[in-house]
Amino acid sequence: MDRNEFVRKADEKLKLVRTEYGFNQEKMADVLGISKKTLVQIEKGRSSLGWTGTVALCTIFERSEVLEAAFDGAAAEMVMTLAFQDAEPNYPKTMGGKVWWKTLEETAEYKLQQNIVSQHFRILDQHDRRILSSFELQAIKGQWEKLR
Repeated sequence: MDRNEFVRKADEKLKLVRTEYGFNQEKMADVLGISKKTLVQIEKGRSSLGWTGTVALCTIFERSEVLEAAFDGAAAEMVMTLAFQDAEPNYPKTMGGKVWWKTLEETAEYKLQQNIVSQHFRILDQHDRRILSSFELQAIKGQWEKLR
């Protein structure tokens, strides 16, 4: 699947996602950061979310059953794959969690940390580069077990 096909599929599911969440057109447009007129045009098949709008839709509504069904439960992963299709993301080095982070577990190669303000989690490598971050402890723990 390429970006165009991914965007086209998201366009087709937009109204179903809106309905799934019980939003009217005005609320959905506001959540996505587009005008109501643009939303109406997309729902009628006359316009498109485009790449940026599709990324917003898949990020904001990552738990949508409609999107899970449309993208085999992997919309966020597909976004990352398509975004970095020709390049591997190279996250910048962090400060290692000296200020806003609490280290939950640590090995010689990795650190599992939780942000003390937002409560989200991340895994850093031995060079303090982020490997993964999520608000979902289960997702982080699953990856942590694989790395250990």
